[in-house]
Amino acid sequence: MKNRNDNLKRVIVDFKKLTPEILGLLVGKYPDGYDEDHIIKFRNAKNELIEAVQVDTEDTKYLIKVSTKLMKTMENYDEDDYDDFEEDDPDAVQDPEVDSDVEPSEDPADLD
Repeated sequence: MKNRNDNLKRVIVDFKKLTPEILGLLVGKYPDGYDEDHIIKFRNAKNELIEAVQVDTEDTKYLIKVSTKLMKTMENYDEDDYDDFEEDDPDAVQDPEVDSDVEPSEDPADLD
């Protein structure tokens, strides 16, 4: 008997291509974050070692590349942040890097 997952389309997703839909699926599957037991390791077509976490939809198996940016984005996830975006918009999920020299509540003009 064939496994249902055998017929799923497989998609590798880098952080730059992460959409609100996939991010929501990830946070739903790993609400407390992922750990080593959840990480799948494989070699891509260029023979590079890839580490990823998996989420499935009805027709697709997503392998999302593990990164510090992914972890931070999952930790700070708020579904409301994506209300103004389409579910499949890869520009909706922003890079979580923050300028550490200036606190968000500080006005740079007041630092003189």
